[in-house]
Amino acid sequence: MRTYEDTFSGQKIYPGKGKLYIRGDSKIFRFANGKTESLFLQRKNPRRIAWTVLCRRQRRKGISEEQAKTRRRKQVKSQRAVVGASLDVIKERRSQRPEARAAARSQATTAAKEKRAAATSAKKAEKAKGAAKAASGQTTGRVVGKQAARGSAPKPKATSR
Repeated sequence: MRTYEDTFSGQKIYPGKGKLYIRGDSKIFRFANGKTESLFLQRKNPRRIAWTVLCRRQRRKGISEEQAKTRRRKQVKSQRAVVGASLDVIKERRSQRPEARAAARSQATTAAKEKRAAATSAKKAEKAKGAAKAASGQTTGRVVGKQAARGSAPKPKATSR
């Protein structure tokens, strides 16, 4: 059974009951009785008339307790591992004292500095070794350009008229 809703009051209109009003712009309005039709044609605001559904909704009348309260889920906080460290490592570091943490950080930085210094000294030694080799004359003595070393064709000599 199809029921309609009153345009003005919001009440149910059962089959065979009510009035149908069609405006000049072909918009259809349904009314339960002459009272709602009359109030609509007087351009009354249904939100200001106490017995209409719109007014009751606006003032939250007739809503049961369960519907009025919206249920909200509590947020569950969880910790996840990061790409570099597992969850146990993160928890362990959190529980550490700040002094111990600072000491570990300074130790790590000194180790990194020493490693960098060793790498630079090894590089310097390698460079010095190459320079000594060049100074002793072990190379052929012929200076070759970058393009020639790669095997390109010789550059043509410039001619003037």
